[in-house]
Amino acid sequence: TGKSIYLNYVVKQDLRGRLQGPSLAHPFGLDEFGRDMLLRMLWAVRYSLFMGTVAIIISCIFGGLLGAFAGYYGKTADNIIMRIMDILLAIPSMLLAIAIVAALGTSITNVLIAIAISYVPTFARTVRASVLTARSIGCSDWRIIIKYVIPNSMAPIIVQVTLGIAGAILSIAGLSFLGLGIQPPTPEWGAMLSNARSYIRDAWHVTIIPGMGIMLTILALNLVGDGLRDALDPRLKS
Repeated sequence: TGKSIYLNYVVKQDLRGRLQGPSLAHPFGLDEFGRDMLLRMLWAVRYSLFMGTVAIIISCIFGGLLGAFAGYYGKTADNIIMRIMDILLAIPSMLLAIAIVAALGTSITNVLIAIAISYVPTFARTVRASVLTARSIGCSDWRIIIKYVIPNSMAPIIVQVTLGIAGAILSIAGLSFLGLGIQPPTPEWGAMLSNARSYIRDAWHVTIIPGMGIMLTILALNLVGDGLRDALDPRLKS
């Protein structure tokens, strides 16, 4: 079962085989505690993709609602909401996430909250721009919402979600690398990189493989996001 694999291969230590290089039995080698790197990499995907996706969905919901409210009602509401978003945008997302996790404590829930908050302004501005475009047409409220706001918002939101997941995965890895994210022995790419720094000269695979996992995942998501933007943005169509 999944639980037995996790206990027996992902977190169970076998110091006799520590830092073994890639082989037929262990294609990605063993880490500093004799754990199979391939299984730990695959298990880490579950955490990175799940947490990144959930964090961006939360950001999309709250940021979208705030952006729609600001763009639709305008004036005082728009000024208050967007000035708060400007303040959050002025703070680097990674620095904001570090501050939130440091204040709330290290846990998966707090990491999700930190990443979600750091991406709320992006979605708020995206939805607000679509709403302002629809409002300028001058139709009735329901016609604006159904015919213009929702269709005009979906394309940029889909693209932003895809690109946001890539950024969220990188932020999660960064927090874990600094010791503020997922804690050992739970496998996570950033934590695996952090723990392996001392062995980079003796066992190259313990740092190169998690780093390649992060790079390839983010590259793939960015390519998907760029492809969706090209397909959904009418301004880029010939």
